[in-house]
Amino acid sequence: MKTNKIAAVLGLGLLLALAACERAREETTGPAEAAGHPDEHGHAGEESAGGLEHEEGGDSTRIAADAARAAGLVTDTAGPSQIRNTLPLHGRIVPTDSGQRSIGARFPGQIRSVTRALGDTVKAGEVLARVESDDSLQVYAVTSPISGVVTARNANPGEQAGAAPLFVVTHLGSVWAELSVFPQDLPQLRPGQTARVTSLDGSIRAEGTLVSLSPAGTGPAQALTARVLLDNAAGRWTPGLYVGAEAVIGASEVTLAVKNGALQELEGATVVFEQSGNTYTARPLQLGRSDGEYTEVLGGLAAGARYVSGNSYLVKADIGKSGAAHEH
Repeated sequence: MKTNKIAAVLGLGLLLALAACERAREETTGPAEAAGHPDEHGHAGEESAGGLEHEEGGDSTRIAADAARAAGLVTDTAGPSQIRNTLPLHGRIVPTDSGQRSIGARFPGQIRSVTRALGDTVKAGEVLARVESDDSLQVYAVTSPISGVVTARNANPGEQAGAAPLFVVTHLGSVWAELSVFPQDLPQLRPGQTARVTSLDGSIRAEGTLVSLSPAGTGPAQALTARVLLDNAAGRWTPGLYVGAEAVIGASEVTLAVKNGALQELEGATVVFEQSGNTYTARPLQLGRSDGEYTEVLGGLAAGARYVSGNSYLVKADIGKSGAAHEH
């Protein structure tokens, strides 16, 4: 009986000693680390959402190659480029002179039938209407001299056809961006220069060639008109659409530049995300000249470095998300 009591006392003492040791270890290392070394959120080794693993101690993240492809990340190599000097202009899309025809009746008479409506696509030689001549009483066809789209119709059966146009047909395979130019800017422009044209909402972009400059000013500001020829095979440039443009009036060679789409703001700095294997690291940059496509890099990134040039905001979002998680 005495032996059993001694054993019980010794066992209780051992348990109390172990508990004291455990409390001391938690005070030294913290309860989470004592529980098996997970990270400070209890998620040791866990990747951030979407398979992206954040590295502590810096603005970087790890993205597996297949995840990067699925996210649509695009990378480029930092190197020499050309920064273009541009002149901003504004205007609207108009048909070219050769791309529009006003079509009327050859002889006065009554309109017997109309075969095409506003917005219809027609081919050269296609019948638009039929008119009965007042003199000969013969019915003749009014046809389109060009292929294009009916952009105006002033003809209905039973009406009298006279000198006024019955239809306007516009060929939109190519169009002009008709841009206003202030007189003081005219010396910087000449036919043959390249211009980047953009719809006001930014959804349509194209490069064209400056084909003409008007010799006389119009309106209260005496603005002149520059015309930029744009290919419109896809039909996205519609007459009347307001646009902005940048006429290229010169260029400067720089030793190091990155695409503008790569630049992001992070913690008060302008950065790009450098790729090294599966690791993407934010590199704060010192920047120089810029145009609508490239920006000169004066410091912060080495020539030959791979950087994210497309969908870089996804890398920024992952770094921000991982950083926020580690603050809790």
